[in-house]
Amino acid sequence: MRSVENGTKCRYTRVRMSTQIIRPARTLHGSLTVPGDKSISHRYAMLAGLAEGTSRLSNFSTGADPHSSLACMEALGATIVHSGSGPTATIEVTGVAGRFRQPSAPLDCGNSGSTMRMLSGLIASHPHTFTLIGDHSLTLRPMERIRHPLGQMGATLDLTRLEGDQQGHAPITIHGGPLHAIDFTTPIPSAQVKTAVLFAGLQAEGVTSLSEAIRTRDHSEHALKAFGATLTRAGEKLSIPGGQKLNAIDATVPGDISSAAFFLCAALLYPDSNLVLDSLGMNPTRAALLDVITALGGRIKVLSVEEHHGELIGSIQVNRAPSTPSTAPFVISGALTAQVIDELPVLAAIAPFTANGLIIRDAQELRVKESDRIALVAQNLRAMGAELTENPDGLEIPGNQHLHGASIDSGSDHRIAMAFAIAALRATGETEIHGAEAAAISFPEFFTSLDALALR
Repeated sequence: MRSVENGTKCRYTRVRMSTQIIRPARTLHGSLTVPGDKSISHRYAMLAGLAEGTSRLSNFSTGADPHSSLACMEALGATIVHSGSGPTATIEVTGVAGRFRQPSAPLDCGNSGSTMRMLSGLIASHPHTFTLIGDHSLTLRPMERIRHPLGQMGATLDLTRLEGDQQGHAPITIHGGPLHAIDFTTPIPSAQVKTAVLFAGLQAEGVTSLSEAIRTRDHSEHALKAFGATLTRAGEKLSIPGGQKLNAIDATVPGDISSAAFFLCAALLYPDSNLVLDSLGMNPTRAALLDVITALGGRIKVLSVEEHHGELIGSIQVNRAPSTPSTAPFVISGALTAQVIDELPVLAAIAPFTANGLIIRDAQELRVKESDRIALVAQNLRAMGAELTENPDGLEIPGNQHLHGASIDSGSDHRIAMAFAIAALRATGETEIHGAEAAAISFPEFFTSLDALALR
């Protein structure tokens, strides 16, 4: 694998663009510990910033997005101290004990929709004016979904309206003040919207309730409880009393299963693959991915599992199971789509190599991520010679196809860049991943780790 760099413009910011050249591999062997979970790192950073005392966070995500959350906490008055490096690195966050200060400049969320949406709920009750900004990609993502519930609670959010678009976008200006509880039903499956409401409800007057028709990842619930908050669930309804105070914690962030997904999918490409993933987050609302991997031909063995602050952490071994006769493609739809929404790009990218292919439905949310992920997956698979059908809410990708190397457009989207690096391992000839630097948003070590595990 070679890297070629040149200074060009990416979106509207002067950055150093890089192209990774991926060569085919014979198989995949070895062990890996992936960086700390991005979703959990965001939540720990924000709640530690609000809490009283000093939280010590180990294995915090190395991706750029959670560090945008840390930077926002620092701008709001928290103290951030980085200690050590590598696997022993620790981040100490001394919180504001429930009182954020007026920031001296806009809160820069970078490329992170998680930061912008969840932070909006966290700061809405504080008596200041906050402006949240981000990069060009972030300004294109819909924000009306958080303005609606926070507005019902009494917050005032001014969104940027793009011509012909009623979704509302960043920059966002929040005029903070007292909030009151609401009973809210999420209109779309979104852990970020849920979290914004819960974080606001934590500091509102009364008991805020939230219902989900499709349950999303529950990292926020576990994180709130870890920091000392009271939170209850009855069926699909969550309830959180307002006026609660948080206390600092010591915590180790589990390995990110969304980052592990790329290597889990790579293991499916070879009959003799053998991969061990250590210290991996195995939260049941995220571990549906393991069921999908099994359905696509993987064989997974759980080597160990334990619990920390409500989160399951374990080690697993994965390789490809012997083929079994079947003709029907595997279908991801409904609740399963919501559970594996971040992993869909890489699942789609390796679908042509599976025995029976893959059908993805109910995934229209992918069109408003860092890129239109449905369109980019379709474009890049076709560039590699794949046959597929693109639908408004997903893809239909037949199996047993043979792909060739191609020039891949990542769209400056980290998950697209990494997904097609995996597909390239089984393609004929070299593949060029343009905009490969986007991987640093969630997994800066990705290409180094891939090179270490791929045998050529």
